[in-house]
Amino acid sequence: QVQLVESGGGLVQPGESLRLSCVVSGNILSITTFTWYRQAPKKEREWVAKFTSGVTPNYSGSVQGRFTISRDNAKNTAYLQMNSLKPEDTAIYYCNAQGFRRDGTFSPFDVWGQGTLVTVSS
Repeated sequence: QVQLVESGGGLVQPGESLRLSCVVSGNILSITTFTWYRQAPKKEREWVAKFTSGVTPNYSGSVQGRFTISRDNAKNTAYLQMNSLKPEDTAIYYCNAQGFRRDGTFSPFDVWGQGTLVTVSS
């Protein structure tokens, strides 16, 4: 099975930074795309940042210039560096990974984690 775990959330003050991690484990051949989403209280889940292999990462307008998505393919890991955090960034952050299994058939996978809570408050 392929599993995904996010970590790195916490409570910070406005203007501070956090780095989230997204680690994928299991029988993995390759990971094509990492995507970060978030869901604020009483709001729908929204897309934050996406990094597809060989493609320039892209960001939602609300985080452009403040957040940076990166990936370490050797570690099957993605990161979300969040700078200049604002109270409106408070949410549960979820990572999604899509790729292919190393199972002889190269079957695709699409996995989510349980999320990590980011709270920005003074």
